[in-house]
Amino acid sequence: MARVTPVPMGAVILGVAGLIPFLGFAALAVSGSDGGLGTIGLSPRTILSAYGAVIASFLGGIRWGAAAARNAGNADYLVAIIPSLLAWAALAAPAPWDLRILGILVLAWGLIDQDLPRRGLVPTWLGRLRLVLSGVAGAALLVAA
Repeated sequence: MARVTPVPMGAVILGVAGLIPFLGFAALAVSGSDGGLGTIGLSPRTILSAYGAVIASFLGGIRWGAAAARNAGNADYLVAIIPSLLAWAALAAPAPWDLRILGILVLAWGLIDQDLPRRGLVPTWLGRLRLVLSGVAGAALLVAA
């Protein structure tokens, strides 16, 4: 059974802060503005795609860390590498598929990881927080696609 503890304020603050690049670069991409990034050869879409891939890899790391901390089975380690591999493939996909793949991946991973609190591998609050954060991040990626 999952541990019931209050959500640490640091997790909320940092989790919400992690949404700022998703929301900001998605807004720039949708608006057609490059926010001055063109002067250094970048676009909001490129940065959003890269950030999405990094965060998708981070999500896999959550499962890996939970498995290591609780001596979970090898299947958890195998599942933990899937987001990194799919995110890497998404970076090679042409627009708009790059952001579509990343958006669906981030949304799906928020749901997939809901087994972690049920199995007692992470606190219940983490599952709830992940749903919200993954929902916003995934939606931003899909809107920008």
